[in-house]
Amino acid sequence: MSPSKIKQNTELDRHLRFEALLAEISTLFINLPPEQIDSEIEGAQRRICKFLNIDRSTLWQFQGQEPGTLLLTHMCQPEGSRSTPDRMTSNEFFPWVLQKMVVGETVTVSKMTDLPEEAERDRKSFKLYGAKSGVYVPLSVGQGPVFGVLTFAAMHEERDWSEEVLKGCLLLAQVFSNTLARKKSEIALRESEARLILTTNAAEAGLWNMELDTRSVWATEKTRNLFHFPPDEKLNEESFFNTMHPEDRERVNHLVQQAVQTGENFECEYRIVHPGGKIRWITARGQLHPGSAGESDRLLGVSLDISVRKQMEEQLEGRLREIEDLKQRLEQENIYLQEEVKLLSRHSGILGQSTAIKNILAQADQVARTDSTVLLLGETGTGKELLARAIHSMSLRKDRPMVTINCASLPPSLIENELFGREKGAYTGAMTKMVGRFELAEGSTLFLDEIGELPLDLQSKLLRVLEEGTIERLGSTKSLHINVRIIAATNRDIEQEVEEGKFRQDLFYRLNVFPILVPPLRERTEDIPLLVWAFIREFKKRLGSQIEKISHKTMQALESYPWPGNVRELRNIIERAMILTKDKTLIVQLPKKVLSEEEAISSLDDIIRREILAVLKRTHWRISGPGGAAEALRLKRSTLQSKIKKLGIKRPSS
Repeated sequence: MSPSKIKQNTELDRHLRFEALLAEISTLFINLPPEQIDSEIEGAQRRICKFLNIDRSTLWQFQGQEPGTLLLTHMCQPEGSRSTPDRMTSNEFFPWVLQKMVVGETVTVSKMTDLPEEAERDRKSFKLYGAKSGVYVPLSVGQGPVFGVLTFAAMHEERDWSEEVLKGCLLLAQVFSNTLARKKSEIALRESEARLILTTNAAEAGLWNMELDTRSVWATEKTRNLFHFPPDEKLNEESFFNTMHPEDRERVNHLVQQAVQTGENFECEYRIVHPGGKIRWITARGQLHPGSAGESDRLLGVSLDISVRKQMEEQLEGRLREIEDLKQRLEQENIYLQEEVKLLSRHSGILGQSTAIKNILAQADQVARTDSTVLLLGETGTGKELLARAIHSMSLRKDRPMVTINCASLPPSLIENELFGREKGAYTGAMTKMVGRFELAEGSTLFLDEIGELPLDLQSKLLRVLEEGTIERLGSTKSLHINVRIIAATNRDIEQEVEEGKFRQDLFYRLNVFPILVPPLRERTEDIPLLVWAFIREFKKRLGSQIEKISHKTMQALESYPWPGNVRELRNIIERAMILTKDKTLIVQLPKKVLSEEEAISSLDDIIRREILAVLKRTHWRISGPGGAAEALRLKRSTLQSKIKKLGIKRPSS
C-alpha cells in the first residue's frame, strides 16, 4: 500500500475514533446525577485534551449577581502551568473575545498575530496565561442566552484547528450546555421542595368544630381570617359551603357526610372564593368527637391555607417537564449523532465532475445560506438525500444535526406521530410522551424524503405548520413555536400529482420555493468512472479486495448501461462485482435485458406516444366530448392535453 493510502486510512481511523469518543461522552451525560456532573465534565475535558493533544481546557460561567463576571467552574491543564484566576471580569481580561461570545459566535485563534488591533488587551491576557492558540465556544441551550464559555488552548505551539476538531468542540459545548442546564433545574427543584417543607411547617392552622344536631360552627380568629368571615358573624355549615368554589361543593359535602356516618377521619382539599374574586386553596382535616353520652356530637377540625404549596406544585411540575424535555432532547440528539457518524463514515461528499453535477452544486450553494424551503426532484437513487445533507452542511444551521423522516416508510398514523410527537395518553398504547421530528429539528433542518407519499390529510397539517410556524403534539392543545428549515424530496412527477388531485396545490407552491432537479446517472455518464473508483475504495477494506484495474471494455459497458436505479444501482453492482472478482481486475456483470432487441428500442414514452396517436387518428383528432380521445383513453381532457404537449405530439398538416 502506498504511503498516501496509509496516511488516508490512518486519518480515517482517527476520524472514526474521534467520532466514537464524542458519542461515548454524549451518552455518558444522559441520566447522570447532578452530584456527578462536575467531575464527569472535567473527565471529558481531560479525554478530549489527551486525544487531540490540547494543553488546556476551561469552562467559565457568568456570575448572575455580577454582570460581566465569569467564574471558572471546570478546568483541565498540565501540572505546573500558570493557573487562570477563579473569577474574571470580561472588560479586564478578554473584552474582544467575550464580546463575540455573548452574541453566540465561536472564536478560533490559530496564532496570536491573527487577532485584530481591537483585541490588543486579549492578546496580552493570552500571553500572560501562556496560550498561543485556542478555540472559544459560547454555552447556551436552544435559542436561550449565552451563560458561559468552553475553551481549548495550545500552550506550547501554534496550531491550525481543523473543521473536524471545531465540530467536536461545538458538539461538546452543546452536551455540556444541556447537562449544566439540567443540573441547574434539578437543584432548583430540590431547593423548591425544601422551601415547601419549611412553608408547611411554619403555617398557622385555623381550628373549628361543628355541632352535628344544629350544624352551627365555632371557629378561631385564624379560621375567620382564612375564610374572610366577620368577627361577630354567627357561623354554620352553610357559611363554609357558600365560600367554596361551585365545582368543589358537592365533593366536599359528600366527604363530610361520609365522615359523620362512618366515623372515619375527614380530609380534603378544595378552593374558596374571597369576596373580591380571589381564589385560595384550603386543606381541611377533621374527626368526630364523642359527647357525654358516648355518641359523637360534633366534628372537630383544622383548616390550612395551602395556596403557596399549590403554586409551588405547579412550578415543580413545570420544572419536571423541563427536565424531561432536556433529557429526551439529549437522548434523541445522541441517537442522531450516532446515525450521523455512520453516514459520515460511508459518504465523504457528492462525487462528480460533469456539468450537470456542477450546476446542481452551484444551486445548492446559492440557497444553502438562506432559510428558504428547497424541493429536490429526481428519480430514485440519484442522491437527493446526499444533496440535502450538502445543503445543510453549507447552511448557518450546520452546527446541529439534520433530522430526516421518510414519508413512505411509515403508515399514516405513525407519520403524524413521528412528525409532531405526542403526549402521554394521547391514544391507546401511548404510555410515554414522545418528542416529534419538528421539535427535534429546532434550530436545524428537517429533511422530508418521499414527500409525494404523504397522505392528503397530513398534507393539510404540514401546510399549516409551514405557514404558521407552530405545531401541536398529538393529545395536546398547546401550540409550540418552531424554527425549522424544510428540505423536501420526491421521485414523483409532483406537478402531475397536483393536476390529478393526489397532492395539494397550495402545499406544492409552499414547498416549491427553490426546486432543484437532480439529473439521472444516464445524463451524466462522464461521472461514472469517478463513482466506480470511489465505490471500489469504499468496499476495498471492508471486503478485503485487491482490485487495482478495470478494463476499458468494462468501463465502456458501465457507461453505456441506462442505470434505471441510478447511483444506488451502480453502487450495489460494484459491491457485488468486488465480492465475485477473485483477481486484481474488476469483472462486472450487468443486468441482462429481458426484452428482445427489437422490443427494447421502444421506451415507455414511445409506447405511450404510439397509443395516444392511434386513438387520436381513430377519433379524427377530437380530444374532448363523447367519443373523443380523452374518453377512449379514460383520461381527463387536461391530463391528455398535458401528455400530448409533453410527448411532442402534433397533428399532421394534411
